[in-house]
Amino acid sequence: MNDRLTVHDNGEPVYDIVFTNGFELLVSELEKLKIAGRKVCIVTETTVGAIYSQQVMDIVTKAGGNAFVYTFPAGEENKNLDIVKKVYEYLILNHFDRKDVLIALGGGVTGDLTGFTAATYLRGIDFIQIPTSLLSQVDSSVGGKTGVDFDSYKNMVGAFYHPKLVYINTDTLKTLTKRQFLSGMGEVVKYGLIKRRDFLTWLMDNCDAIKNYDVEALKYMIYVSCDTKREVVENDFTELGERALLNMGHTLGHAIEKCVDFRLLHGECVSIGSVASAYISYKKGYITKEDVNLIINAHKMFELPVSENTFDDNAVLSATLNDKKMEAGTIKFVVLNEIGKAVIDRSITKDDMADALSKIKAGDFENYA
Repeated sequence: MNDRLTVHDNGEPVYDIVFTNGFELLVSELEKLKIAGRKVCIVTETTVGAIYSQQVMDIVTKAGGNAFVYTFPAGEENKNLDIVKKVYEYLILNHFDRKDVLIALGGGVTGDLTGFTAATYLRGIDFIQIPTSLLSQVDSSVGGKTGVDFDSYKNMVGAFYHPKLVYINTDTLKTLTKRQFLSGMGEVVKYGLIKRRDFLTWLMDNCDAIKNYDVEALKYMIYVSCDTKREVVENDFTELGERALLNMGHTLGHAIEKCVDFRLLHGECVSIGSVASAYISYKKGYITKEDVNLIINAHKMFELPVSENTFDDNAVLSATLNDKKMEAGTIKFVVLNEIGKAVIDRSITKDDMADALSKIKAGDFENYA
């Protein structure tokens, strides 16, 4: 395994993903990007900023940049255009121009919001991802999707925009709560389901090492996750085809997330949505009952929820109709032809989803018939 991946667009290298533990390498990475003499705004939120912002500021200064910090309140509810407007104002008042740089320091909310701000401020300025949560390290920091929520509809406003660097420091995972860390496993398990059955097997075999924050296990797990996403994104940057496979578990997962007022974390909802997708795949005759049980057990091993009964079924089904994955009135629903081979199925109906939701609500996975 290497300590670096390069992401390409149309065959041309556009940014590196660096895998390490610690911030020691960040100085040289920033120097490669020639930040000396440029203004650099570290965008972070209250929880992460209190831990890491001073350290990253010092590194920016050491690399020759002129460091600024903008901190916004933590929480998914703050991933919106009002916060973007406040960041714009901060950048304008501090005279940031097109040569200057933003750094997203935090989890997925920070990365998505900062990336969208960078994509749209002065029609685009450079930005760097320093993801600090497992969810952002394996998913949202990679691939160039940026965006904010609009009236609780997730990621409805956004842009495809590449960062200049993704710097993954696995040490930051130790400052997460256990629940936040395990939430990220919802996206990690997904990669095994859609592309790499051998990786799913590895995850289950190495569950204890992962949950005990073993450095090498974490680095390998994050590397494979990013490499899987890199492969998909390079083939389909703007999600016209294959990239939609990354939405496994997200159609119903996003809808449930919204309908429980974000009481469940994103990765927890992806877990529930993936189990629902596995059930639908079984009912369609694509995978076996044993496959569904394996998928359920994989999520349970990482203490992820596989059932939930506090949502209103009709509200969830209605929310799927506002999903950004809708196309010509149909949902590009991701199912499994087999574990490790996901496909897009446009024939999944509202009744199919309602059936799966009833199983999710009942937590009844033994009696499929």
